[in-house]
Amino acid sequence: MKNVSVVLLRIIMEPLNKILTSAVELFRQYGMKAITMDDIARRAGISKKTLYQHFANKNEVVTESVQWYKEHMCEVCDAQMAESENAIEAMVKMLAFMDNMNKQMNPMLLFELQRYFPEAYKTFREQLELRDVGMIRDNIQQGIEEGLYRPEVNADLMARFRLESSLMILQPNLLVNDRNSLISVALEIGEHFMYGIMTQKGVKLYHKYKDKHIKQEVKS
Repeated sequence: MKNVSVVLLRIIMEPLNKILTSAVELFRQYGMKAITMDDIARRAGISKKTLYQHFANKNEVVTESVQWYKEHMCEVCDAQMAESENAIEAMVKMLAFMDNMNKQMNPMLLFELQRYFPEAYKTFREQLELRDVGMIRDNIQQGIEEGLYRPEVNADLMARFRLESSLMILQPNLLVNDRNSLISVALEIGEHFMYGIMTQKGVKLYHKYKDKHIKQEVKS
């Protein structure tokens, strides 16, 4: 019975994963507003009938794909941070990973999510509060204990600041323009954050890991 259940689950999940993967790819490339259910079904290689068996409408696809993508991002960040030697390397790895994701993202994506899919955006913000703020806060607290971040840093406040500043570049504003690309602004903001919380000991390690991780992402 257990093997039968596994097979049935795999049959159910395979088209669902295709749908979510395809939806995320399309949204990241073109934004959310312009993409139709036909586009998603075509990219997933399934019929519209199969698509509607899993989702009643585009709003449901957006909400579920945002949750699915966010969970994947958190799993990758968790794994990278767990494999790091210290808080500095963990944070640099996370910054490099996020910068790489930003390079592949339509700059209007977050704006469209907020404006046209408010329920999905609300869920997205709740996930940020639940997972991302805690992840960054834990890293800052670890870095303070390791002597790599300044002991007087307010870990919770700076975790929220880091998250909000990283989202800011994905909103229509004066930062990203013809002179400043999204990735260059993301790197500048990330570096500003790091220098604001590091000790001299942390700065030395930051230079080491920056050359190893962040510069590789910029070149790729």
